[in-house]
Amino acid sequence: MTPEDPLHRLDDPDYPALTMSQAAELLGVQAAFLRSLDGSGVLHPHRSQGGHRRYSRQQLVLAARVRVLLDDGHSLASAEVIVGLQDELASARADLDRLQGGGQEP
Repeated sequence: MTPEDPLHRLDDPDYPALTMSQAAELLGVQAAFLRSLDGSGVLHPHRSQGGHRRYSRQQLVLAARVRVLLDDGHSLASAEVIVGLQDELASARADLDRLQGGGQEP
C-alpha cells in the first residue's frame, strides 16, 4: 500500500477506526461499559464530527485490560491504578533492557 492509500491508517494502532458498537462487540461488553470508561477518564475516545465515540485498537487493549481486573473484583479506581503501574513497570523494564544491551557489542 502506498501512503496515499487511505487504508494504511488501519495499520495504525492509534487510529480511531471503530464505532462504539463495533468496539463493544469485539470486547464482548455492553456499550455502557465503554461509556463508563470514558466518563471516568480511563479512556479518551476520539469524537467524530457528529459527536460519536470512535475507538482505536490501542484503546480496546486498554479497555480489555481494565475489564479483566474488574472481572477479578477490583474497583474501577484500583483497576486504573493497577494498569498504570503495569505500564510504568513495563516501561522501566524496557529502559533497563535498553541500557543493559547498550554497552554490549553484537
